[in-house]
Amino acid sequence: MADSFDLIVIGTGPGGYVCAIRAAQLGLKVAVVEKRATFGGTCLNVGCIPSKAMLHASEMYDEAANRLGDMGIGLNKPKLDLKKMLAFKDEGVDGNVKGVAFLFKKNKIETVQGTGKIVAKGKVEVTPEKGDKKTLEAKNIVIATGSDIARLPGVEIDEKQVVSSTGALALDKVPGKLVVIGGGYIGLELGSVWSRLGAEVTVVEFLDRITPGMDGEVSKTFQRILKKQGFTFMLSTKVTKVETQKKGVTVTVEPAKGGDAQTLEADTVLVSIGRVPYTEGLGLEDVGVKTDDKGRVEVDDHFKTSVDGIYAIGDVIAGPMLAHKAEDEGVALAEIVAGQAGHVNYGVIPGVVYTAPEVAYVGKTEEELKEAGVDYKVGKFPFTANGRAKVNHTTDGFVKVLADAKTDKVLGVHIIGANAGEMIHEAAVLMEFEGSAEDLARTCHAHPTLSEAVKEAALAVADRAIHM
Repeated sequence: MADSFDLIVIGTGPGGYVCAIRAAQLGLKVAVVEKRATFGGTCLNVGCIPSKAMLHASEMYDEAANRLGDMGIGLNKPKLDLKKMLAFKDEGVDGNVKGVAFLFKKNKIETVQGTGKIVAKGKVEVTPEKGDKKTLEAKNIVIATGSDIARLPGVEIDEKQVVSSTGALALDKVPGKLVVIGGGYIGLELGSVWSRLGAEVTVVEFLDRITPGMDGEVSKTFQRILKKQGFTFMLSTKVTKVETQKKGVTVTVEPAKGGDAQTLEADTVLVSIGRVPYTEGLGLEDVGVKTDDKGRVEVDDHFKTSVDGIYAIGDVIAGPMLAHKAEDEGVALAEIVAGQAGHVNYGVIPGVVYTAPEVAYVGKTEEELKEAGVDYKVGKFPFTANGRAKVNHTTDGFVKVLADAKTDKVLGVHIIGANAGEMIHEAAVLMEFEGSAEDLARTCHAHPTLSEAVKEAALAVADRAIHM
């Protein structure tokens, strides 16, 4: 007889494991199915967590090599021990994935290792790497299988010379020349890691700008800062061929709108053109779960698919492919299944690019407001006028607050600067409660802090910034 549960979650990335834990907290009998040997999905194993470790370590290396002397700290030229840096990354990953395993045990969640497939309504077949298949039964099934790398047609990723984000986190030596295909967040973050460690980085982007979807002014400033750091950008350019040699890789590119081709020589090529929902082998078609033209699982406002009792959250459904979006959906769904009123406010989901400086945003961009015909005001404050940024020599960037011209309600906040990813959350909290620029401007901020720039930008909405 099959094991029976109230809820089975397929996938233990941020959406899946958070959903399982919240459901268990609410008294449901829960099982999780995970194909990896460790929990945490892409994010904890080969994505968010290891990349942040490498970003942090490479930034410390760059600071020791190039900036500590300006502070009166004399050092011999730092020596890179890449093997040890990668071990530092792996140690962090290990701690995080073990942490999820501990939480499962603490919350009495059944863990089943193997590849899950929905074979019928309320039934999940699990195929382990070794041993016999196992069938689990549940009143409710959650698809939380995340996403996979998007592939470039005709380009083979060997994770040695031509790598995805996974391989880019495990290179055994610093490439002399790194070509990044794609100007999105992931490619720019990983390009930053290897640039700081000594690589010459060239970014090839099909569109006429990097970071599509980001506020245009922020994106232009971001590109300018990265260029100053040594990045080379080839925009409005498409890749037509990638050829690996015994030593090195040749990348053939040409203008996106047509023109003469040219070749780029590289030691390593990173293919980073986005991610796609991972639903392969789940048996969705056989049980009648509908997907859209982008391969995403179709769900209603309560995350229910076209089949009763089957739900989906995270990267496999529409919306930004962000771990924290998946987490909020996991909590909301668990509460809905338990008979409560779970909800996600998709208008207030922050995003962060973890480069140096960081870029963070929440809400609407200027372009989106213009397209929607919304009358708005802009308050902007540069970090060059912030006392803490000046004294720390971290003056790149600015804060921008967008507010409704009539009601003063904050519609979007965009920050490029040091610690932007931490500062953005006061804007998110404000917007969650539909606060105004005046509310933000009237909130006392500690001095001296970088966050004072947020207050000043809010003051600037009404043309009354103090320090500029």
